[in-house]
Amino acid sequence: MALTVRRPVFGKRPPCAYQGRLEERAVKACAVKLEKSRKPDKPEDFIVFSDSEDEDESPCTQSNLLNTSYNVIDYIRSREMGLRERRSFNADYGSRHILAHDMFREHAISLNNMNKIFCSQWLSDRQVVFGTKCNKLMVYDVVTERIDQIPSLYGKREPNAESPQGEVSNGLHALRINPSHTLLASGAKNSNEIAFYRLPTLDPVCLGENGHSDWVLDLCWLDDRFVVSGSKDTRLALWKLDDDDDLSSTDGLPCYGYIDPLVVKECKFSQKVRALAFNEPKKELAALSVSGYIHIWDVERFRQKLSRKLPSSQDNVCLAVQKCGASYAIGCKSYTLLLDSRTLQPVKKIPSRYSGCGIRSASFQGNILTIGTGIGMIMFYDLKAGKYLESSINSSRTVILKSSRGYVFPDEELLDGLHQVKYSPSIYTHCYDYSGTRLFTAGGPLSANLYGNYAGLWQ
Repeated sequence: MALTVRRPVFGKRPPCAYQGRLEERAVKACAVKLEKSRKPDKPEDFIVFSDSEDEDESPCTQSNLLNTSYNVIDYIRSREMGLRERRSFNADYGSRHILAHDMFREHAISLNNMNKIFCSQWLSDRQVVFGTKCNKLMVYDVVTERIDQIPSLYGKREPNAESPQGEVSNGLHALRINPSHTLLASGAKNSNEIAFYRLPTLDPVCLGENGHSDWVLDLCWLDDRFVVSGSKDTRLALWKLDDDDDLSSTDGLPCYGYIDPLVVKECKFSQKVRALAFNEPKKELAALSVSGYIHIWDVERFRQKLSRKLPSSQDNVCLAVQKCGASYAIGCKSYTLLLDSRTLQPVKKIPSRYSGCGIRSASFQGNILTIGTGIGMIMFYDLKAGKYLESSINSSRTVILKSSRGYVFPDEELLDGLHQVKYSPSIYTHCYDYSGTRLFTAGGPLSANLYGNYAGLWQ
């Protein structure tokens, strides 16, 4: 969970450097070696051997081990006192422990008559921002349970009342916060444009226009000032926010400016740029298209480098990248595909435990891949173990969170069919808070003909 390299305050060794730790380590190593020597019932396909298994640890290795504390209390005290000790913390330990011990409980959030939540992100340790298909940008306070609406931004041209509603506004499909948590980018009143807000006040900064001719389906920050948008018109647009874009308010009323993209480029071999993910270690941008391709862009030159056909071309709607940049996860109709970021070769197909459920959202939390499905189930895949996360309470079952029903209003011609099949909402979006101990999940009906919503806070 935590690692702290202690420095002695008094004497030559820190309190954690007692000889009994080496003896305990030797006993555990012997037990692991005996377990590995047992002949398995089924031969393994892939076997890993640790370095120098049969070699004795050197005195230097033993000294480093004795000076290292794995106690979380030592980590917290070292951090509070500002000591110059090397320390690290396993970010996914909390979420893994809570999931494995069945400690998550759902708190259903009532959203009245809003329609389908497509995107969400934690603003702070107590606020979640999310966007809906009915073009509402909302902020939910997890302490007071208050829900506030943030006004949408309009372009220079007012929406034409005579034009079909779908041509102007078709929901907020994406919102993202920049790395320094000073700016929020989301869809605007016109689904082809992008609204930028200042954090934490959520005052309007500017509106990005003239970049796309169709809905913006995803956004991705490259750093604090550059953001990329992907659209249904198969184009990627690169935007830059300058300090002078932030206009001061006049007469106490907030005002905002307008910006155009730095460059707009066609994403070749694509039909709708459905999802974006920035691989920071490799300085690459991955774009997922519904045509069944993943496209890799060089962000420094904003140039498309390569495209690869995926094994499945059905319902490729979500994309996630590990923080270390090693793997991509792509949600398909019947499984989640893991790709090696270096070669784009499939590493593993993670089959869904429920046939035909569809993968609607995916995210990495350390070595845990969280998967939101189209039938209200949230599943968790352990990348280290190579299997779904198992319960520590009942080892015969895996960890699954089942969402509540939410709110749904069917059309009259669908009433008969709805009663024949038990309704469950689709998990279009989910996000962990910064501690990894709370999970916000949201979505709504999978069918476009159904009106409804679902939101829940697991803690």
